[in-house]
Amino acid sequence: MGSLPPTHLDFSSANHQDISKDNLVSLFKSQQDLLNHFFKHLDLSQTLSFSRLLLSASGTVFFTGVGKSAFVANKVSQTLVSLSFRSSFLSPLDALHGDIGALSPRDILVLFSKSGATEELLRLVPCAKARGAFLVSLTSVPGNPLAGVCDMNVHLPLERELCPFNLAPVTSTAIQMVFGDTIAVALMAARNLTKEEYGANHPAGRIGKSLIFKVKDVMKKKDELPVCKEGDLIMDQLVELTSKGCGCLLVVDEGHRLIGTFTDGDLRRTLKASGEAIFKLTVGEMCNRKPRTIGPETMAVEAMKKMESPPSPVQFLPVVNEDNTLIGIVTLHGLVSAGL
Repeated sequence: MGSLPPTHLDFSSANHQDISKDNLVSLFKSQQDLLNHFFKHLDLSQTLSFSRLLLSASGTVFFTGVGKSAFVANKVSQTLVSLSFRSSFLSPLDALHGDIGALSPRDILVLFSKSGATEELLRLVPCAKARGAFLVSLTSVPGNPLAGVCDMNVHLPLERELCPFNLAPVTSTAIQMVFGDTIAVALMAARNLTKEEYGANHPAGRIGKSLIFKVKDVMKKKDELPVCKEGDLIMDQLVELTSKGCGCLLVVDEGHRLIGTFTDGDLRRTLKASGEAIFKLTVGEMCNRKPRTIGPETMAVEAMKKMESPPSPVQFLPVVNEDNTLIGIVTLHGLVSAGL
């Protein structure tokens, strides 16, 4: 794993050279060329066989690796999990101290290793085979020992590392990640994963919320609603207007059907136009009888769009059912607070 540099190394006083724009452009171009080498020489028949193997897996697809390859293996596994595939990361060290028990004959174990000579992975192979798992090595050095002892090997072509010493795994790990994530998308397409299914796996993120949450999930209801009757005097409803945090009154009839809305903006305009006469005006006389409304089953993200639509944006939408009965209110503040 990563660590801090030794405290005796004072990098602030080192004889550094500046990073020039030309040098940076050259490095990115070199990395691009190295990645293009990978794309040009990747064996698609091996890749197709590997993809189909994962697609047909009846058990769990485990990924493993050591060092930087472990980070890649873990990330690819998590990507598959987010796409509704059964997958997990298996630490080679922990596997040899009990976690190997998670493997079964229905499972696949994918081993990431640039060299194919990683000692920890080679020690893991016979133990995983004893559990009956199918082993696949993803390696970059031809004729490596790991490829020789696994059931399948996919060669990930690597010309060299971008590192000037050809040591730091800065290109090989990029190749591993590109390969793993591309396979994940191929599996996603083959499974016909829908946007809604993807969102269901991300309920706490904005992606998931926009695909899962409906208006009924984020609306205020019952005692939270600033409700009044059309015959109520405006001045008698000031507490209701200001205490519910909606910026409006929802005007309903005896059957709780929506008649209109009266906003704090309407109050200011009425006060300016009517002066003292406002004390005798009813809410029904001054309310908007054609407000925008929305249904409870509509996606919450659509409520946001409707609030922002022409001719002018609004801060709330009354929520009504099929017969125009008021059942809630959704506010812009509520949608933003919900992470939409």
